[in-house]
Amino acid sequence: MRILLTGASGLLGAACARRAAELGHETVGIVGTWHGPVAGLTQRRQANLNNLAALAGLVHEARPDCILHTAAVSDPAACEVSPLVAQQLNVELPAALAQLAVARGVRLVHLSSEQVFDGEHAPYVPADPPAPLNLYGKQKAESEQRVLEAAPTAAVVRASLLLGNSPSGRRSVHEKFFATWKAGQRMRLYTDEVRQVCSADNLAAALLELAERPDLAGIFHWAGTEPASRWEIGRRIAAHFGVAEKWLEPVARAVTPDSSARRPRDLSLRLAPLDHELRTRPQTLDEAVAGLTEPPEYAGWRPPNGETRQR
Repeated sequence: MRILLTGASGLLGAACARRAAELGHETVGIVGTWHGPVAGLTQRRQANLNNLAALAGLVHEARPDCILHTAAVSDPAACEVSPLVAQQLNVELPAALAQLAVARGVRLVHLSSEQVFDGEHAPYVPADPPAPLNLYGKQKAESEQRVLEAAPTAAVVRASLLLGNSPSGRRSVHEKFFATWKAGQRMRLYTDEVRQVCSADNLAAALLELAERPDLAGIFHWAGTEPASRWEIGRRIAAHFGVAEKWLEPVARAVTPDSSARRPRDLSLRLAPLDHELRTRPQTLDEAVAGLTEPPEYAGWRPPNGETRQR
């Protein structure tokens, strides 16, 4: 299979490129400003995804059997800072890809997010209506609607918070932990905010399998097997790297009411029917954490045993 992969240099995109290579697929990867290596790509294209006309040319040139769309402005704070840029990448781009996929008769797999929900009625099933709290969630909900309106045979996957090792060594959850620890600060983590994490590699395996299943269309969920608080996730990550728990700071959402109002409380997901349709199995939290490696710039480094300071 020949795949056109957007966001190839991101945490998930890079995992998809590696998995596609393992499966023997050809992958044309679109990257933005990243100039480092991306393992697994057959071809690499540097492109500004805001240029939809150029994107059409890339799709025509690549002649894919499947478009796997993982590119996004996925940081909710960044969406608030640059809403027009985020709208272009999070909504207009996938809508355009859906139209191109239909015009060329190719499979489209579009990545959405758990953030389309408000976090007050978990666990969520795919049929539950979106009720986003923040701009990122609103944009992802709109993208789902526009993709499926243009391409009813597409697969839209709402994914959980991801763990993994990013190409830059700076974008993933544990990589941000190391940056915080290096600054001598404790990582603040909510004890009452729940996520159902899996690894980028696990999600990539599910997406690549879904790319080969045109009989599966519509909205699906993918995540780990066990909901856990951000505090518990942090505890498992710290233990994995042999970092003392004192480098974590447990906090309640009530401590940051303005921020918490835009952060869904519990985004647990029901994975049926996708977990019964795919050979790929959802991961436990420990399995997701086990694949984490030291960020290259912190190789061999651990926080000292001395005093920490508040963030």
